[in-house]
Amino acid sequence: MYILLALIAACSLSVALHFLLPQRQLRGVAVTPAVATATTAAVYTIMQWAGVVEGDVWLWVVSIGAGLALSTASTLVLTAQRTRRDALEKQALGI
Repeated sequence: MYILLALIAACSLSVALHFLLPQRQLRGVAVTPAVATATTAAVYTIMQWAGVVEGDVWLWVVSIGAGLALSTASTLVLTAQRTRRDALEKQALGI
């Protein structure tokens, strides 16, 4: 049941992260939170299976931290690819 708290925290923090990262008009508002929430759920579950108890602070720090780190990286990569692709399209169109 505590996994819901970790997922809500990761999703909330990543919504704020979406607005802090540059060029947010090039991506959807749900991309960053979706990646963060899915990653947090996977890491939390794997750590639970590995024997880390719910009361251990490392379960929370690692799962939420991994979700935020991966969502930040994937958002920056997605934005860079979109910027590069848009520049190539503009060049091809002669704009």
